[in-house]
Amino acid sequence: MASTLPNGAAAHSPIEVSFPLPRAPQTNIHIQLRDNTTSILLLLTTSAAESSSSTPLGSFVYAMPNKSSPANTYSTALFTHSATIDFTTRLSKVLARKIGKPVYVGNSISFASAGMGGTVEEEMEGFRRCVEVVVGLLDKESV
Repeated sequence: MASTLPNGAAAHSPIEVSFPLPRAPQTNIHIQLRDNTTSILLLLTTSAAESSSSTPLGSFVYAMPNKSSPANTYSTALFTHSATIDFTTRLSKVLARKIGKPVYVGNSISFASAGMGGTVEEEMEGFRRCVEVVVGLLDKESV
């Protein structure tokens, strides 16, 4: 799975998966995940079957675990988009804490086409599903 670069570092090919939003089966979340050994790069977006419009660039956040206080994960927004910054920041912090290494998260997920138009409950279900899928993929890759 990994190839060796000239400087001795491993280059991992990205893992690409998609899955439906929990309450909107016609809308898929697409994930591209790259484990760079020392950090994780995660890119997320959505696509709806009935929509041909492109999704605008979302937020990009860097988070790293705090070894002295695990509950207080460090994060910084590298690029912000008001509609996605909160979700992206929360996701990057949770993943950094669960995985134990720095995480870069680029997110342009839109919950507008969800069953009830993107309520808090729908967003939280999507958030939980994203965390489950990413942690599961990383656990499977490390075996």
